[in-house]
Amino acid sequence: MKKNKRKKFLIFIVVIVIIVGGALLFLRKEPKQKIEVNEVDQIDEYGYSLDDNETDYYNTLFDSLKTVLNSEEVDEEQYATLVSQLFIADFFNLDNKLSSNDIGGIQFIYEDYQDDFAQYAKDSIYHTVKNNFYNDRKQDLPVVTEVFINNIETTTITYLETSDDNGYIVNLKITYEEDLGYQSVASLYLVHNNNKLEIIKMTK
Repeated sequence: MKKNKRKKFLIFIVVIVIIVGGALLFLRKEPKQKIEVNEVDQIDEYGYSLDDNETDYYNTLFDSLKTVLNSEEVDEEQYATLVSQLFIADFFNLDNKLSSNDIGGIQFIYEDYQDDFAQYAKDSIYHTVKNNFYNDRKQDLPVVTEVFINNIETTTITYLETSDDNGYIVNLKITYEEDLGYQSVASLYLVHNNNKLEIIKMTK
């Protein structure tokens, strides 16, 4: 009987040690670090900004845009080309987005339509993007690797109450790190808004 009592007592002690040890490990576990996105560069005169979570490809495009816009005489066709590539590279690159509300490329959209466009994005392509505030998302999302210009032309563009006789239509092809079935072509319509070229419409 004494042996059984001693055995039960030892088992009780072991269980207590396991419970206390587990509790201590749980309490000592470091809290998850929330992802922070910070601005690392900007083009002041035009209001464009670059965040630190963008892809290498996007960073390269942004550097090119900065060079074009800082030139003594801005090459407008090159400006239209880079704005189009930057928008597509950010908007369709969902892998670096923190949530369905983190819409890429908004800064290149026509100022008066940015809110409507953001809502459109949330209701469509961004609808399925899960939160990734703590870098623990388990979801396959597209990564844009390159945006090719198929054609660019200057033309009159009229959309709702806006009209521009020197607007641009840019047709593009999108390539991804992995084909997940996302849109691979797009046409963008750009108009002048003060000193900026802004996207006023997108079609497939």
